[in-house]
Amino acid sequence: MKKVAVILSGSGVFDGAELHEAVFTLLAIELEGATYQCFAPDVNQLHVINHLTGEVAEGEVRNVLVESARIARGEIKPVTECNVDDFDYLILPGGFGAAKNLCTFAVDGDNCAFNQDVLSVCSAFAKAKKPSAYACIAPALAAKVYGNQTKLTVGNDTDTAAGLNALGASHVSCAVDDVVVDNTAKLVTTPAYMLAQNITQAHSSISKMVKTVLAMK
Repeated sequence: MKKVAVILSGSGVFDGAELHEAVFTLLAIELEGATYQCFAPDVNQLHVINHLTGEVAEGEVRNVLVESARIARGEIKPVTECNVDDFDYLILPGGFGAAKNLCTFAVDGDNCAFNQDVLSVCSAFAKAKKPSAYACIAPALAAKVYGNQTKLTVGNDTDTAAGLNALGASHVSCAVDDVVVDNTAKLVTTPAYMLAQNITQAHSSISKMVKTVLAMK
């Protein structure tokens, strides 16, 4: 049975993993007959957002691993325990947490810093030529990991695309219900909520991404 490592970045679109994307990813993996294990870095979030008001919750501190455990129903491990040899695939759902907690692309653009533990795991999958998939804004990490003009997408936002290209990738515009595949890198990316206007569109995006990457060998 195919085994998938899933890296989460918290819980909540504005400061963590996008919940719909994360749940759709886990569901799609199971529907394809594969299994998954969730991981997250054991670090504090960049900040905490009040999702009712959209404002930063001043003075509040939350841990990425603890918050991600909400999505994984407690079945989650620190990303430092993710061994590439134990898995066949890697998938990263999006949400601003991917660009705030896994790296700082949301704040610093192509001058961003990267969580070294997450970067190490992602790079290990790339080096091992194991198929990987990144959704929404998570391709910011893929741009750093793969470089070398690897094809990827976040949809059609020109400013974000420029930032990814500056990190060494080659951005390809993509519709919300489609994916961009770089067969050499064995990388699949999809826009998800970078373009999705509703939950149905997000589902189509994530489902196609998971189905596409799990078809790779």
